[in-house]
Amino acid sequence: MGEGKGSRGDRALETRRRIIGAAGELFVEKGYGATKLQEIADRAGVAVQTIYFVFRNKPSLLKELVDVAIAGDDEPVPTMERPWFTEVTSAPTAEAALAALVAGARETLERVAAITEMVRAAAATNPEIRELWPDATDPRYTVMSTAAKSLTAKPGARPAVSTDEAADIVYGILSPELFLVLTRDRAWSPAKWERWAYDTLRSQLVAGTRP
Repeated sequence: MGEGKGSRGDRALETRRRIIGAAGELFVEKGYGATKLQEIADRAGVAVQTIYFVFRNKPSLLKELVDVAIAGDDEPVPTMERPWFTEVTSAPTAEAALAALVAGARETLERVAAITEMVRAAAATNPEIRELWPDATDPRYTVMSTAAKSLTAKPGARPAVSTDEAADIVYGILSPELFLVLTRDRAWSPAKWERWAYDTLRSQLVAGTRP
């Protein structure tokens, strides 16, 4: 009996995930420009022609890697429709919303912080990388400003902090750059970073706490 479509589809999805995983490891280890598709194929255990068939080229593979790292999976669900973000916007108080936001940011940054740094370095010398994200709007700022708008409207928010200022504070404290400084360069655990980020933001954004 032949294999069903579901079995072939599962194998194709697993192959895609192996390629993305191998690309992420090598791009971060060696840099985008120094990594060859053949090296990715060897690590993923596939033929290099498979990478071309699935992703067309190296920039498209990078774009898919970034999208999957941000989302946490390969489902076509935008960040602001993800359960962790819904928890932020549906939380009953500013303090609860902040806890959900920092927890969600930690999960995302553990996947994407090093990749973000790699992409920034690659974009400086590879014009085709800059063309992958032509929109001038920073999608991370869009997510953080939406979270800040929701948080500042909830009971317990510090009234003196405007939505724009809250968005800037959240955007800075929960940045991939600062996450890497503390967790990679200073060897903090992600759990320690999460506690610090929550305490720092709580003092800035929640009423009744010391700024």
